[in-house]
Amino acid sequence: MTSTEPSANPDAEVAVELTGSAPEDAQAVFGVLHSAYASDRDRDDAPSGSGATVWAATFDTAARHGDAHPVPLGAPVTAVLQGGPQAVHGVRSTLESAFAVRIVGTSSGDQEQEVQLRLATR
Repeated sequence: MTSTEPSANPDAEVAVELTGSAPEDAQAVFGVLHSAYASDRDRDDAPSGSGATVWAATFDTAARHGDAHPVPLGAPVTAVLQGGPQAVHGVRSTLESAFAVRIVGTSSGDQEQEVQLRLATR
């Protein structure tokens, strides 16, 4: 999956939105996810800007291609994951291998799940 190529399996896609963080912390989180999954964002497409900002990317969990390792954050980051239950669980597990993760809220629909997480340095 690249920015011009949709996933062959839409059920494997997870939309990730990051808020409440500095661009460097958003980049750290996306870097962890890029180490494991293909994305619609290039690895070099670093978040930038200031103020109230939401950074978003979609990750394809159909093929995991690496392991995540702990990464420090300057401050806690809020992450919202949306997608199929298995795909969301996979992304959450990847984040748990790199950060201290606290589940803030969940919402489940017929075929989709949304999980709000608070990520911090382990």
